[in-house]
Amino acid sequence: MNEDKRLKNFRKLPVNRQGFLLLELSRRLQGKTLNQLETEEIINLLRYLDLGMVVDLLQCLNEKDSQEIIKKLKEDIKKKVEFLLKFDRKTAAGLMNLDYIEVDKNLTIREVLKKVQEYEKKTKKFPEILVVNKGFLLGELEARSLFTSPNNKIANYIKKVPSVKYNEKEKVVISIFKNNPHNQIVVLDEDKSIIGVIYSDDILKLIKRETGKDLYSFAGLRKEEKIDDSFLIKVKNRYKWLIVNLGTAFLAASVVSLFQPTISKFVLLAIYMPIMAGMGGNAGTQTLVVVVRGLALQKIDSKLARKIVLNEMMTGAVNGIINGSIVALVAIFFNKNPLLGLILGVSMFTNLIIAGLFGTIIPLTMKKLGKDPASSAAVFITTATDISGFFIFLGLATILL
Repeated sequence: MNEDKRLKNFRKLPVNRQGFLLLELSRRLQGKTLNQLETEEIINLLRYLDLGMVVDLLQCLNEKDSQEIIKKLKEDIKKKVEFLLKFDRKTAAGLMNLDYIEVDKNLTIREVLKKVQEYEKKTKKFPEILVVNKGFLLGELEARSLFTSPNNKIANYIKKVPSVKYNEKEKVVISIFKNNPHNQIVVLDEDKSIIGVIYSDDILKLIKRETGKDLYSFAGLRKEEKIDDSFLIKVKNRYKWLIVNLGTAFLAASVVSLFQPTISKFVLLAIYMPIMAGMGGNAGTQTLVVVVRGLALQKIDSKLARKIVLNEMMTGAVNGIINGSIVALVAIFFNKNPLLGLILGVSMFTNLIIAGLFGTIIPLTMKKLGKDPASSAAVFITTATDISGFFIFLGLATILL
């Protein structure tokens, strides 16, 4: 779809849906669409969004255009937006929302309920209720506590709530959320005063985005690539990884060339070589996807690394026995060659163990070196399984046949 048609279709949407649609697009398309809209059109669609969403979209514009729009916002919203825009969007403060109220621990349920009603009347939103003592965070007051006796002190209902320093990176926020699922996270300033709240829904969106980014990288694609991009954009996004794949394919082919006399003597081996390479590559890729997802969700650390490697190798061993037995039986039944069946079974068993090993240690090593574990690991894993698979299979055939 060309840009003019895309913009025309966008303008046909109800204004209360336009902002939400923009937020579903990539950052590149968000910026491109906003730059094509008139200032008044942007202001109208922003009215239906939460503050955090407004800030997300304004960050796609250059500073001059962003400031022009901010000047035309309502005064109370303008101040909050300006405050939120001060922070790096890839930190805890960049994720936070301002829909909260602070209440003193000595207040009663009745007094807190009054504050909540005042906030709702002003903003049309129910706030996160944070309990403080002399300005310092004690915890939160859950909404259900407001249904208890109005004269009860809220000190009896305080629930602990996780907190994070405003300049901590997104990965730290995800890690804290993992240990406190379904909870909001309070954002604190240098002096430990409250400056915002990160809602669990926003963290889940962040996790989904980060996981999706890793899986795009794992496939050798840029995360911005869309199904309706032109073929030139698609070529630009993909050709480098395909060239790398081509180079590693030549490397695997060079291993096969070492056993040319064996293949010439036993042509039947050529039939099973693609099976050996394909099974090893698929097993390594399965392991890689699991490890990349674990890294993206902050579920893997150095203490677990050894256990994960051994676990994946054991998985490869069991799958190797199952699939090796099947391919061995096929060779014995159709080719009437028990020795070939033995070679295939042993080779499959060994190759799937190697696939589990490399499928784990390659992304973990890249992460340790500070590199993206998803961006190129698939290429190296496929190369490792192809080379090892061919070498073991053809090596055993050279010795035993």
